[in-house]
Amino acid sequence: MSIPCQSSFPLTTISPTRTRFPSHIHINNKHTRPIASLTRPRPTPPLPSLAKCRTTKITRHCCLSTSTMSPASSLPLQGLLFSNQIITFKFYHASFQSSNSTSLMIIVHHVQDSLSYSRAYWASRSIIAWDVDAVGGSCFLFSSKSAALSVAENGIEGYDFSLELERNDDLRLPENVRDKFPHIKEYKAFRVPEALDLGSILKSQLAVALFDSNGQCISVTGLQLPGVIDDIFSYTGPLGAVFSNEVVSLYLWAPTAQDVRALLYNGPSGGEAVEIVQLKESNGVWSVSVPRSWEGCYYVYEVSVYHPSTLQIEKCFANDPYARGLSGDGKRTFLVDLDSDALKPHNWDDLGDEKPDIADSSDISIYELHIRDFSANDSSVHPEIRGGYLAFTSQDSAGVLHLKKLSAAGLTHIHLLPTFQFADVDDQKENWKSVDMEMLKSLPPDSAKQQEYITSIQNEDGYNWGYNPVLWGVPKGSYATNPNGPCRIIEFRKMVQALNRIGLRVVLDVVYNHLHGSGPASDNSVLDKIVPGYYLRRNADGFIENSTCVNNTASEHFMVDRLIVDDLLNWVVNYKVDGFRFDLMGHMMKSTMMKGKSVLENLSRDKDKIDGSSIFIYGEGWDFGEVANNGRGINASQLNLGGSGIGSFNDRIRDALLGGSPFGHPLQQGFLTGLSLQPNGHDHGTEANAARILALSKDHIQVGMAANLKDFVLTNCDGQEVKGSEISTYGGAPVAYASQPIETINYVSAHDNETLFDIISLKTPMEISVEERCRINHIATSIIALSQGVPFFHCGDEILRSKSLDRDSYNSGDWFNRIDFSYNSTNWGVGLPPKGKNEKSWPLIKPRLASPSFKPQKSHIISALEIFQNLLLIRYSSVLFRLRTSNAIQERVRFHNTGLSHVPGVIVMSIEDGHEGVPGLTCLDPVYSYIVVIINACPTDISFTSPVLRRKALQLHPVQMMSTDNSVKNSAYDPSTGCFSVPSRTTSVFVEPRSIQE
Repeated sequence: MSIPCQSSFPLTTISPTRTRFPSHIHINNKHTRPIASLTRPRPTPPLPSLAKCRTTKITRHCCLSTSTMSPASSLPLQGLLFSNQIITFKFYHASFQSSNSTSLMIIVHHVQDSLSYSRAYWASRSIIAWDVDAVGGSCFLFSSKSAALSVAENGIEGYDFSLELERNDDLRLPENVRDKFPHIKEYKAFRVPEALDLGSILKSQLAVALFDSNGQCISVTGLQLPGVIDDIFSYTGPLGAVFSNEVVSLYLWAPTAQDVRALLYNGPSGGEAVEIVQLKESNGVWSVSVPRSWEGCYYVYEVSVYHPSTLQIEKCFANDPYARGLSGDGKRTFLVDLDSDALKPHNWDDLGDEKPDIADSSDISIYELHIRDFSANDSSVHPEIRGGYLAFTSQDSAGVLHLKKLSAAGLTHIHLLPTFQFADVDDQKENWKSVDMEMLKSLPPDSAKQQEYITSIQNEDGYNWGYNPVLWGVPKGSYATNPNGPCRIIEFRKMVQALNRIGLRVVLDVVYNHLHGSGPASDNSVLDKIVPGYYLRRNADGFIENSTCVNNTASEHFMVDRLIVDDLLNWVVNYKVDGFRFDLMGHMMKSTMMKGKSVLENLSRDKDKIDGSSIFIYGEGWDFGEVANNGRGINASQLNLGGSGIGSFNDRIRDALLGGSPFGHPLQQGFLTGLSLQPNGHDHGTEANAARILALSKDHIQVGMAANLKDFVLTNCDGQEVKGSEISTYGGAPVAYASQPIETINYVSAHDNETLFDIISLKTPMEISVEERCRINHIATSIIALSQGVPFFHCGDEILRSKSLDRDSYNSGDWFNRIDFSYNSTNWGVGLPPKGKNEKSWPLIKPRLASPSFKPQKSHIISALEIFQNLLLIRYSSVLFRLRTSNAIQERVRFHNTGLSHVPGVIVMSIEDGHEGVPGLTCLDPVYSYIVVIINACPTDISFTSPVLRRKALQLHPVQMMSTDNSVKNSAYDPSTGCFSVPSRTTSVFVEPRSIQE
């Protein structure tokens, strides 16, 4: 319901006993009193006495004041609701009523603000949707090419065109509009005449106004345009710079722009434009052809366009959204032909034939790595290329030798944190600030001084994770030896080639869910300068949604969807990458993900020199914000992706293993960190409650180890046979959501939150030894490595990496993010982590950092690496650890220590294979016919006996038999009783070789 006042009243609070109104609201009523408002009455048309007030929904907080409570708890006014002769002042948390004896006068300030809001949606070619009471009266559309609209006494002024909109017969939106925009499905529909020239009018400032039957204006608002733009201007032709023998053609999709010019520069910075060319428009696409001699120059678009954030026609200077190169300062687009031989490393075109083989996506294992982390601290890398792309080409560096070890053990994919052009790290290294590392090393391990020095320069150094996208299709310049010209392109390609040649495929971390900049002026704004209000998702008031963090993008819009798919193709075709990890994938539409997957799968070696079937896609399927529960369409959330072949991170297994969640109390324990079995003093309720949570956690883990398949049947801790989808998380959602093994990405740590070793050090009791913490680290990685589905590891999990207990090191500099591939240090105890995200946990952190007993030594690091390599070797020793279908997992995987009499803290999993010529299961593994994995998370040795596992020819896996880990070598199996003995905090793998059976 629209409200007859647009005001910027101060935020104040309503007294429960007495209400005082600010001087600009006058109500003559002695009996005003607060009431509870549980329902929203349907209003009748506004009272005639209010007709002079140009109305719409609230544009600024409008509230009633009081002198008895602080402004901090104010109740902003939502609307004035009229029901018969009762006037209801509706607030966010309460309502106030006034009887028919009330004499009401409202003096309105800042009425023009109603145009700052875009609460109506031009949802299709013929439909405008608006959440207003449309009984009686009329609705008009107004436009002004010069953006001169204003609200006046008699309605809208400054327009150069207006027309009355027709009412839909039943006022309901058509089905196609409700399907595309489910969040406005209850809005009223107004029909736009077919004869209207939309190509011209959409370039103007637009507003709609509602008038009552007396001709009085009662509500005004701006319009959101993506729906009508998609209907009229969806485009599948060329975009960006297209090279031919003689010319370069520039194409820019900008259907709301009034004028577009391209400014040409000889260099990356400074100087005046050497040439300015006018682009011509055809059906929303602006284009021009320029001489091929422009190649190697730089250009910028000058776009004249109405911008809803300023209510003005703005002259915006922007990079090409399809830019493939940039200047070092990021302000100019580098005109570059990616197909030029000069930009290709030796044998680049043949890289598709050199890539390591992947028989099936179930064979994938992923290692997450930040480009700068990899080599910034590596003295074996030449100083000029440390922290950059070329460090991966340094074949004898400590980091590359480490990757070779992992590759030799079976690791298949390197996941690189953002590598596209992102903000908050200057590409020009000469502008970076730094701190004296030697000085920091001299400070105490629990000192707050280190973080003071680091945070003082954190926005001016060379470090950031990179989740601040500016341009998706250009490699980040700060990782290149020269951010200008083609250097970043060539060096990125050399990095991919070098990784492929040591047996590792490359996954890019892509961030299509948001953009760092918006508006007509920001240097980091690109798309919002070209087609303002289109690329970014907006709320019901017309303001940008920020649930991702800032500037959410709207993949439900056709050209946003297209840009994302085009960008995926760019990275695969031009840089030969092998997969994508989608940041906050749940904020994207499932249709976009499926289209991207399909387009990539259709690439072929014969035609494109790319095997599209080998490209793997996965991401974060979290369901929150405005997209939650399919609020903007079917989104790419965990529960929606079953059957898609797209992977999503399994937070269920992570939380069950470690305890709590990243948002809970840091001392909350889990299956591995001592819950019930070795309490740390945190209140987990009664002993019975802790034991119950431990048992439920084991159910969650076992489902995860079976690839989190929703139809996988197991016996739960209560002795009931249930499907994975019938086991619930503590929030009530199903634990299992996957239909195929590759749809589950099992992990226990990632770049977000504390490292694995750090979180173990927080949650386990203070008094246990560092050796015990290391063993817990080993068990955690073993569960991920030996589970069905796709295992995912954070760089450093295998060498006890620490960030000095920093829970969010995205901007914590090289100091807290250091990794040492010489294995001399884990980076534990390098000072209290940065105050911003960690200060409330400092009392827990400080004594741990100060205690020498928490710090791993080199021997611990080397042992951890060997155990991790062994786990990979075991995973790749048998296809039974990498079953390809849900049916195969259901038929072959069993959990034995289940039901009411289970041994707490112990998981027993078996995987069965068939035999040649024997009915039943097919034979998949020529070496092993049966595997048993026993995970003992207890602080004590355990024995487990199962009649089902008697008389097997089981023996400890050869890799573990040859291990230097004496604990695992003490594991034993007695075939006569089916009894297994496993030392404390150990994962043991027993196999039945076919040679013994024969």
